[in-house]
Amino acid sequence: MTNPTHSVTLLTRSGCGLCVTAFEQLLAICADFDIEPSTVDVDEAAGTDPGLRAEYGDRLPVVLLDGREHSYFDVDEPRLRADLTR
Repeated sequence: MTNPTHSVTLLTRSGCGLCVTAFEQLLAICADFDIEPSTVDVDEAAGTDPGLRAEYGDRLPVVLLDGREHSYFDVDEPRLRADLTR
């Protein structure tokens, strides 16, 4: 049985310097697992999903692993790598 591919999403917003740094980290980490991380701008998404900005808007950047919150403000690299190998 093969492990399903994980999805990694970074919740971000325009002008967020921490978000840029987090995405660069995610690109490097995810490359080791053949995963292309995606981003979602919570301000742009607010038009169709206002709850996203309400829930995460004050804690950006937020890393979602398979749609669930994994870390925020900083990428928890050791934990993310461990979780991606599962």
